[in-house]
Amino acid sequence: MTAPHPVATELAGVRVTVAGLGVSGVPAARALHALGAVVTVVNSGDGERERAEAEGLRELGVTVRLGDGDTLPEGTALVVTAPGWKPTSPLFAAAEAAGVEVWGDVELAWRLRDESAAPWLAVTGTNGKTTTVQMLASILKAAGLRTAAVGNIGVSVLDAVLGEEKYDVLAVELSSYQLHWAPSVRPHSAAVLNLAPDHLDWHGSMEAYAADKGRIYEGNQVACVYNTADPATEALVREADVEEGARAIGFTLGSPGPSQFGVVDGILLDRAFVEGRHKNAQELAEVSDVQPPAPHNIANALAAAALARAFGVEPAAVRDGLRAFRPDAHRIALVETVDEVAYVDDSKATNTHAAEASLAAYESIVWIAGGLAKGATFDELVIRSAPRLRGAVLMGADRALIREALARHAPEVPVTDLERTDTGAMAAAVEAARELSRPGDTVLLAPACASMDMFTNYGKRGEAFAEAVRALVPESAGHDN
Repeated sequence: MTAPHPVATELAGVRVTVAGLGVSGVPAARALHALGAVVTVVNSGDGERERAEAEGLRELGVTVRLGDGDTLPEGTALVVTAPGWKPTSPLFAAAEAAGVEVWGDVELAWRLRDESAAPWLAVTGTNGKTTTVQMLASILKAAGLRTAAVGNIGVSVLDAVLGEEKYDVLAVELSSYQLHWAPSVRPHSAAVLNLAPDHLDWHGSMEAYAADKGRIYEGNQVACVYNTADPATEALVREADVEEGARAIGFTLGSPGPSQFGVVDGILLDRAFVEGRHKNAQELAEVSDVQPPAPHNIANALAAAALARAFGVEPAAVRDGLRAFRPDAHRIALVETVDEVAYVDDSKATNTHAAEASLAAYESIVWIAGGLAKGATFDELVIRSAPRLRGAVLMGADRALIREALARHAPEVPVTDLERTDTGAMAAAVEAARELSRPGDTVLLAPACASMDMFTNYGKRGEAFAEAVRALVPESAGHDN
C-alpha cells in the first residue's frame, strides 16, 4: 500500500525514490537523506561512474539500485527525478498507477525554500540559456548583489537553496525537461529566449515542448521577458497565469517600443523600466560591450538586461556586468586566424536553430557540420544560410541529411563529405575546410547536430577542432599573410 504523500518540510521517515545518478540525482539524494527521508536511488546504467557515485551514497546510508530504473520500490511515497528521464519511462507509469507524485530536482528545491529564500530570475529557450544566465549573474554581481548562476547550467539549484551561503537573488537556467517536472515554481521574473524544434523525441510534439517551456512564466511577479522576433514566445506570455501587475517585456535587435529593450545606433536601450517609457529610453551599454557582438549574443544580453532591470538593477551595473562577462568555451569562440582565415568553434550549436544564429554572424563561411540530427531537418537552415556559404565539410552519422538539403537548396556550394568517424576525422575536416577557404573567410564549426556519434560531448568535439586548427599554425608561419 502506498504511503501518504509527504509534505516537503516533513520528509523524515518518508520513503523517497530518486531516479538517476547524475548531476541532479546525486544532490537530490544527499539532500533528501539529510532531511531524514528513507532514500532509494534507481538507475538504469551500471558503469564505472555510476558505481563510484553509488558507493559514495551507500556510505551515507542511501540504498542504490543499479541496472534497474524501471521498477518502483515498494512503499515509495514520492519520486524525485533527474530531468533527463522521459515522461514515458516505466518507473513513472508505475508511480502514476500507485498514486505517487513525481517531482524534478528543481521542484524539490523550490518546495524546500524557506521564507527568506532568494527570489529566482529564470531563463529558458531552445538556445542561449547558459550564456544569458551567466550574463545575468555577471550583471547582478556588478550591482553588488550576492548571486549565483544555477540550474541546468551544471550547478545544482538544490545545492544553492540548501547551502550555507545566503543569496540576494539567483540566476536560474531551466531546461524544458526541468520545467516539465516543476509545476510549482514561481519566479520573480522569467525569459523565454526563443523556441525551435528540439528534444521532440522526449516531449512527443512541438506543442508539448512549447507548453513545458511556457511553464516558466507561471506566477511571474514583475516581468515576463519574450523575444519580439519569435512570436511563439509572446504567445506563451499571453497564455501564462501571472501575478497581478506582472508585465510583458519584449526584446528586439531593432529600435525598441514602449515596454521593450532594443538597439539604436549601437546602444542597448531600456524603454521598459524608465519613467515616461512612451517617450523616454535609458542607455544601458554599447554593442561593443558584449563579447562576441554577434546578433544572437546581443539578443542574449538584452534578455539578461531586462531581467536585471526587472529586479531593480541600475543601468551602470548592466554595462559593467556585460563588459566583465566572457562566454564559456565552444560558444562562437575564435580559436586562431591562419592565412587571414578565422577559425571559430561553436561546437555548442547542437541544433539547427543554434547553428543558424551562428552562421548569421559571419559573411563568408566554410561550414563544418554534422553529427546526430536528433530528428531534425535542415532545409530551412540551408535556405537561410546559403548566401553566406563558401563551402561545407560534412561529417558524422547523419551528414547525408545536410548534404541532401545542400543539394536541394544550394547546389552551387562545394561540399566535402567525410566518411571517417575515427579520432583523426576532425583534423581531416579542418584540412578540407582550409582547402575550401579564401582570405577573409570564416571556417565555422557549427554542427547543427549532437556530438555523441563521434565524441563524448560537444566540448570534446570543440577541443578536437581547436587542436586541429592550432596544428595549422606552425605550417602557416612562413606564409605571406
